[in-house]
Amino acid sequence: MRSLGTRRVALAAGVATVAVIALAGCSAGQVAETAMLKTPISGLNTESPDGRLLIRNLQVVYNDPEGYPANSDAPLEISLFNQTTDEMTVLISSKPLQDEVAGVVSAQQIGLTGSAAPAASASAAAPSTLPSAGASSAPATPAEPALEPARITIPPLGSAVYLPEDDQKLMAAGLSDELVPGHSLSLVLEVSGQSQPIELTAPFAVPLSPASRAPGEAGENHE
Repeated sequence: MRSLGTRRVALAAGVATVAVIALAGCSAGQVAETAMLKTPISGLNTESPDGRLLIRNLQVVYNDPEGYPANSDAPLEISLFNQTTDEMTVLISSKPLQDEVAGVVSAQQIGLTGSAAPAASASAAAPSTLPSAGASSAPATPAEPALEPARITIPPLGSAVYLPEDDQKLMAAGLSDELVPGHSLSLVLEVSGQSQPIELTAPFAVPLSPASRAPGEAGENHE
């Protein structure tokens, strides 16, 4: 038969063991929950009114804190998902703003770039006559390829994704004003089989890391 002191020691040891197990289980739950957390996405997520088209992570690609100046081009990021068993066509454009809206910019054209351009035929070259004595022999600078209309065909139950690192990019050309962090771009999506266009604003993407600080001026921290 155990003494009273022995029973008290055994009881205290049992309580301590239960407490350690409970804490271990709580800690394990916290680790598992933390592992499931995902990095937030700054892009716009929405869908067409009838649910046939899902629009995910729509945003203007971040470049730097200065953003994009007026009349320049800005790349876009977007993922489109066709929820139907029929082929779908999506035409993306930018709606000129009738009223001044603070922080919302439009573009002259939304187009695709990066696709192979057809080679010029020999008959389309310049005449074979030699240049005159006073003519400049400097080679002409090749013009930048024009954007193709952003008319995107999505197969049944398929998707179309445009990312900054892709060869073919979705671009907003001829910005009406500067497009900087905190501003957004006006867009219109016309979906085949749907009479009402979808009007959206693509937000400016959030940088994955904070911008580097400029070095302080000489003597800034001196009294």
